[in-house]
Formats: sequence, structure tokens, C-alpha cells
Amino acid sequence: MQEVKNTQRALVRIGYDGRVYKTFRGPQAYARFETEVRVLRYLEQRGCDFVPRLLEADEPNLKITTSNCGSRVDQVNPERLKALFAELETFGVRHDDPEIRNITYRQADGRFCVIDFEFATLIGEAAAVSGPLPPDLAWSGLTHQGHLRPNNEDTFLALEFDGREVRYLGKTGAASPLKADFVFAVSDGMGGAKSGEFASRITKDKITHLLPKGFRLAAPGPQSGYSDILLELFRAIHQDLITLGESYEECRGMGTTLSLCWLTPGWMYFGHIGDSRIYHLPAGGGLTQLTHDHGHVGWLRRNGRITEREARVHPMRNVLHQSLGAGHQFIEPQFGVLPCGPGDRYLLCSDGLIEGLWDRQLEEIVRAPDPAPVAERLVAAALERAGRDNITALVVEALAPTPSKS
Repeated sequence: MQEVKNTQRALVRIGYDGRVYKTFRGPQAYARFETEVRVLRYLEQRGCDFVPRLLEADEPNLKITTSNCGSRVDQVNPERLKALFAELETFGVRHDDPEIRNITYRQADGRFCVIDFEFATLIGEAAAVSGPLPPDLAWSGLTHQGHLRPNNEDTFLALEFDGREVRYLGKTGAASPLKADFVFAVSDGMGGAKSGEFASRITKDKITHLLPKGFRLAAPGPQSGYSDILLELFRAIHQDLITLGESYEECRGMGTTLSLCWLTPGWMYFGHIGDSRIYHLPAGGGLTQLTHDHGHVGWLRRNGRITEREARVHPMRNVLHQSLGAGHQFIEPQFGVLPCGPGDRYLLCSDGLIEGLWDRQLEEIVRAPDPAPVAERLVAAALERAGRDNITALVVEALAPTPSKS
């Protein structure tokens, strides 16, 4: 197998069968993988014949296999280069890097081709004025104190906002993202009987003041600057919890995890700290944990040192190195972004849900064709199998758009 590219962002090899094998790595690897897969599938549906054809997508390992579009070129007439990327836009895709390094020559038919779509944009989503409508959203959430805990320190939020205000949503519902963005969040409080309540109240307050200014970011997707807005939000919540802990004895040591999804047409931004989790269940099947558990056991699991089974019984499984408040001087939240299309689902949950359910069981329950709200089914299953901790589940699904909406 011939190695043709080996950088911090990707490893690209050409096999003896002529196929191209690309492994994504480095910053935003998952989001870049999702974007390239989505764009290549879209271009194939549109009949675009001068781009690679996606042959296989291996989500757990962030690898794709594509057809070969020939060799890279050293020279292309500037006008021909411009015309080639303009032709690509007639198929509904705008390339983020319209330069010669993303051009190949296919000798079989004498055709210049375009490659590397990990930061490309579907034009209809970027303009938000034409092309396919963004998918509608449906959600369900539920929290339970469990069998043993005297109180519930978990909480979840479902909010919609535009450039002026934030509106609170119920535990189940459906809506269109055409005129509003949506925020869904789960937090697991610690260090006080009312820690979950305080964390929830502070989170709502900060979202109300900070997120409307980020409504419909000028450049959707990975280049939008979403992480700056979410970092400001996480730091503001962290500082308020630290201030409470220093001001009131009953609040000393108070803290919380926070896992948050921000959905806007075509994209899902997320922010996370602690050991609550966000899972992605793409339309094509499978389940991927997007967030990192911020503890030693989470690090061991991510690096293949222990299995999912071993992580569940590890003596340090409940020890966190990162959370909001809880006396931490510095925080390093995790941020990410990935495309959102019809059929994509996101599961936000506290660690109490994971205590009772394996990852494969989570996927089975979320995907089961059952009319009951999926959050209720998840919590009921976790209570049946464990229930020693508070349990919270919040599931968001991107539906096919309603044609009559505009």
C-alpha cells in the first residue's frame, strides 16, 4: 500500500486495488470524517462524476475508502481552476479550499477532479434560503432520583432561542429549526443537596444571556467560532459556582458536569465537561460516544488500556479531574461540531444511565420502533438493571423536514 499523505490531520494511502484509504486524526477528526462522508454521499446522489465515490465509511475508526480520481497536478490554468470549483457549486457543494492542491487528473477520461471535502459546505444549508429544508427536531427527556438516593442532583434542559430571547421547552416535543436554534443539556450536580438545582439555574441564566448573540453564526460549521461562545458560557457557569462555594458554607465544593448540544440548521455543536455523556447515533446505524469522560478511567478507556466492562468496576470510576465548580481552578471543556441531517440522533445522559446499560443496549433502545418516549424507555431500563444513582436521559432526533414549512 502506497502512502501519499501523512499529516496531523490525515493519513492517506492507495491500495494495490487502486482504492484510496483515508484515516482522519487530529483536531475535529470526527467532525471532518462526518462532513466528508456526508458531502460525498450527497454528490453521488446528485450525479457528480468528477469527485471520489465513497465506497466504505468506518465510523468507529474514522476511516473512509473511496475510488481513485487520479494523480495530483502541478499546474492548472487559473481560469480552469476557477471554473472547476464553480462547476462543483452547481451540484450544491462549496469547497472550503479551492486551490490546486485539491485537484487531481484522471487519465482514464482526461478529466480534472476535486478531492478532500472534510470542510466543504452544502450550499443550501449555508445560505439557509434555498435547497432542502433543515430537518425538524423531536426530543424527549426524563430524570429520576433512582432507588437509593434521597434527592435528585441531575437535571436536563430543553431550550430554543433566537437573537432576542430564550424559551423553555417541555420534556417532550417537536419543532422546526427554521426560525430558532435549540439547546439541550444534561448536568449531574455534586457537593450539596441543591447542587443540581443551583447548576441548572445558573446554566439557564448564562444561556439566556450569552447564546442569543451566537444565533445563526455567520459561517456555519467548524469555522464558525462556536467554541469561543461555548467556552465563555462554560467559564461563566464555572465562575458562578466557584463564587457560591466561597461565599456560603453549605455550597462549599459544589460543582456539576455539563453536556450540551446546540443545534442549528445542518450542524450540531457540543460542549462538555465531566462524566455525563453525549452519544451520536447516525441515520446509517451505529453508536459513537462523542464526549470524553474527564477522569483517569475515561483516559484508560479512550486509549484502549481497559475495556467497557473493566471501566464499569474500576475503583476510580467516579473520580473526576474536570467539572464546573467543585474547587477546580482551571477547566478545559471539550468542544466539537458535526453535520446534522435527517435520521441523526443524539443521546445526552448522566452516568447513572450508563451504570445500568451497556452501549449496545443504549443503541437498541433508542432505535427500537416503540411509540413510548425514548427517554422514558431508557430510564425504565436503567432502573430495572441498577438505579443506585440519579438517572437522566435526553434524546434528540433530526426528522425529515415538513414540506409545508417555509
